[in-house]
Amino acid sequence: MDLGSHSALNKHLQETGIPSGSQEKVSVPDSGPERAEPQVAAAPVAMSKLSAKAPEFYPSGYNQNFNQNFTDSSYEDRYDSYLTLAEYVQDFLNHLTEQPGCFETEIEQFAETLNGCVTADEALQELVELIYQQATSVPNFSYIGARLCNYLSHHLTISPQSGNFRQLLLQRCRTEYENRDEATKGDEITRKQFHAFVLFLAELYLNLEIKGTKGQVTRAEILQEGLRELLNALFSNPVDSNLICAVKLLKLTGSVLEDAWKEKGKNDMEEVIQRIENVVLDANCSRDVKHMLLKLVELRSSNWGRVHGTSTHTEATPENDPNYFMNEPTFYTSDGVPFTAADPDYEEKYQELLEREDFFPDYEENGTDLSGPGDPYFDDIDDEMDPEIEEAYEKFCLESEHKRKQ
Repeated sequence: MDLGSHSALNKHLQETGIPSGSQEKVSVPDSGPERAEPQVAAAPVAMSKLSAKAPEFYPSGYNQNFNQNFTDSSYEDRYDSYLTLAEYVQDFLNHLTEQPGCFETEIEQFAETLNGCVTADEALQELVELIYQQATSVPNFSYIGARLCNYLSHHLTISPQSGNFRQLLLQRCRTEYENRDEATKGDEITRKQFHAFVLFLAELYLNLEIKGTKGQVTRAEILQEGLRELLNALFSNPVDSNLICAVKLLKLTGSVLEDAWKEKGKNDMEEVIQRIENVVLDANCSRDVKHMLLKLVELRSSNWGRVHGTSTHTEATPENDPNYFMNEPTFYTSDGVPFTAADPDYEEKYQELLEREDFFPDYEENGTDLSGPGDPYFDDIDDEMDPEIEEAYEKFCLESEHKRKQ
């Protein structure tokens, strides 16, 4: 075999996926007068590394023994399986991060276990710090963290001289809050940590319930005031990341904040919106961020997207109920133009057709007969078409045929 044939053979082997040094036999026509018997190439056997005896796969950081520890053992055994309180609490926080749906079923046991082991000031402060760090450093944990804080503030029995759980939590938040001006002007990492704190505080404002002396449940007013000052700090240094955080904060709490301010006769939300409009006009933020701010102003102008239903003692009218015509049927003109009760140009025609529909009260829109067989009302109706309707129908057919031929 000459060099040309050898080169062609290598090319063929590469195209078929067989290495040139393979032991497989391949049928190649010889240039000589005699031809070798064709041989069938053996298909290569793919060797898999998978095994039925392989251990179960778990995502990194997943503790496969956690659920068993929390469901199959007593409170004392659960806590005793950990060396320290911090390990136990951190394991539970990680568990909630991975499976937030377990909150309702496991929070009671968690709180009961804490009541048995958190008996000193230092342990309570450590618990507060662990929850705070998880809520401000782990993405998407701020909501569950706020709910956890609300539950523990009502169910932890320890109340040392340094303060109960809720008091220590608010003190920890105040430490970060007092550094707001420096944080908004810091580097990217500092601002990112501060923004996580802002959103956690917003979740706390929405979820932390304070019981009054008369048993009424209210929100922490100190958090309301804090959020107002945090907005001022974010808008005072209008870089993109600060403005995006302000938008998230207002989307989350804007409606609740505005309602609370209005109850006190304050117009703080008007001032916030004015501040946003000034930023859009003057700040050197990106176009996308300006678009986000304008969308936020639009959201607020629509009452934060809330649709209030019509009062039960007030009759619904087209003027006071935006959904007044929602369930009304749609009719069509001879030209195929749809019209409803909301179209003033077809008001008389619509009412006329609506009255005709009343002759068939037991029929749904899809034509299903609800009256049942042998209904005397329908048995008395003649199958013949009304003369006026018949004339209109013939006219419609002629017009349609004329238009089709044009």
